[in-house]
Amino acid sequence: MAKYEKFKENINSLINIDLNFYKEKQMKRRITSLMNRNGFNDFDNYFLALKTDKVLLNQFINYLTINVSEFYRNPSQWRVLEEDILPELIARSGKNLKVWSSACSTGEEPYSLVMLLNKFYKLNEIKVLATDIDEGAIEKAKIGLYSEKALLNLPIEKKTKYFEKVGDSYRIKDEVINRVEFKKLDLLKDPFPNNVDLALCRNVMIYFTEEAKEILYKKFHDSLSNKGILFVGSTEQIILPERYNFRTVKTFFYTKIN
Repeated sequence: MAKYEKFKENINSLINIDLNFYKEKQMKRRITSLMNRNGFNDFDNYFLALKTDKVLLNQFINYLTINVSEFYRNPSQWRVLEEDILPELIARSGKNLKVWSSACSTGEEPYSLVMLLNKFYKLNEIKVLATDIDEGAIEKAKIGLYSEKALLNLPIEKKTKYFEKVGDSYRIKDEVINRVEFKKLDLLKDPFPNNVDLALCRNVMIYFTEEAKEILYKKFHDSLSNKGILFVGSTEQIILPERYNFRTVKTFFYTKIN
């Protein structure tokens, strides 16, 4: 077995992080660079040092840690989702609720959804579709490793229940990871899923032109089920939503009409 393959296997055993989810060339290059900076030129010796040196191990884990987004971003909006939006959707759709995180980045949003839905369903009854154009972000999301900063808005009971501490970071438990289906999807080019009850597109529209936004609003409208909900970001309120056959339910939440 090649030394790097053995190193990946050893790391998975030591800290429960599967480096196979990362792009091979990129990750091997990054780890080699970090290893050399610390005075090691061999994967075997580096791993032995990681096993015995906590500071070195934390440095290695932090190198893989995700800092792009955060869980429960804009907590007040998540409370509206929990208290007002989801109960109505669930009353209508029951256990067949179809939820889509359309620009999932490194996984904080879809995993937040799973934790929130666990209030209404058993974990094994939950399925969240998560898509993003960035395959690298999706690969990081599948690892499920996050900095403490990313968990800042997360209720403490959820942090305790759904995460395990790994060095100075936190890894979301496999039972949550397994409830999310990740796929690559270009919002502007690719077809959207059908009959979605709740679609999240948050902190994405701000990067698009008005023309692109019109295309996306139409695509989201067509992808939603009857009276399905679109949840947008805190700087992305839809001006005159009726133009796109939406109606405001709550601030940042729009229901499909027509």
